[in-house]
Amino acid sequence: MRPASPSAEDLLALARRVFHIEADALRLVSQRLDHDFARAVAVILACTGRVVVSGMGKSGHVGGKIAATLASTGTPAFFMHPGEASHGDLGMIAHDDVVLALSNSGESGEIVSIVPLIKRRGAKLVAMTGNPASTLAKAADAHLNTGVEKEACPLNLAPTASTTASLAMGDALAVALLDARGFSADDFARTHPGGSLGRRLLVHVRDVMHSGDALPRVDTGASLKAALFEMTQKGLGMTAIVDAAGRVAGLFTDGDLRRVLERPLDIQQARIADLMTKNPKTIRADELAVAAVEKMDTLKINGLLVVDDAGALVGALNMHDLLKAGVV
Repeated sequence: MRPASPSAEDLLALARRVFHIEADALRLVSQRLDHDFARAVAVILACTGRVVVSGMGKSGHVGGKIAATLASTGTPAFFMHPGEASHGDLGMIAHDDVVLALSNSGESGEIVSIVPLIKRRGAKLVAMTGNPASTLAKAADAHLNTGVEKEACPLNLAPTASTTASLAMGDALAVALLDARGFSADDFARTHPGGSLGRRLLVHVRDVMHSGDALPRVDTGASLKAALFEMTQKGLGMTAIVDAAGRVAGLFTDGDLRRVLERPLDIQQARIADLMTKNPKTIRADELAVAAVEKMDTLKINGLLVVDDAGALVGALNMHDLLKAGVV
């Protein structure tokens, strides 16, 4: 007879039990941290090669994530499958590398069998196990104890709390190394150029601004009609007004036009120099695009002119450009 389907309340209770068990496991691992953690950090910091992460089964999946986290936070690392190591992949390990080996039991045959070969190559070994008395832990230059009292699995069989503990230990190791290396937000952005943080920290105003023939500009002697034609042709909702030397004298926007039309005016005779906003807000081309976003938000404006050190016009951008670049 098939067992009755659990109720929603039963499922929620089981889920909460998993969270509680894994949270307790993390607290236990945290309280047990000792100088071996600092030793592991020191071993990796002294490494002039790469960190080679290895593990079987679920430990291998966790190891892959740890390798990726290390690599993206300033510690060159990659994952090596221990089963393939005995069939040629051991050649990936050099004498100036550090091997970070994961095994909950510390007795995984595929890992233990390559330990002598790792040692023979002169590479350092950091072990992450749940058993300090294991073969792997004893052979290591530094051991990280990720042992848990029980798994979250009701059968106490499936790796659950133990893999969570290993994952958290890997994160702690990566963060400690990041801090020790002085790894900055700019460094992080350079390893994540395709992500939102990368775009925010790597994109400069010069990368998104309109310049050359796409730049709306008229001189100070231009008529309002000529300025409106320039705005329409360039499609930025604004135009710069420049003096004879090319320096910014003012700015005229769609908003300025609406305000101008609210008062009596001979559009045919009006000169843009009499209607423009003088001394408009500007930005430099080498500033981060995110600085342009911040300035626009603070000033409640939708566009900025870009100038060089002499105040000469070199570009223009609006909020749509920044949205399109993924900076906002």
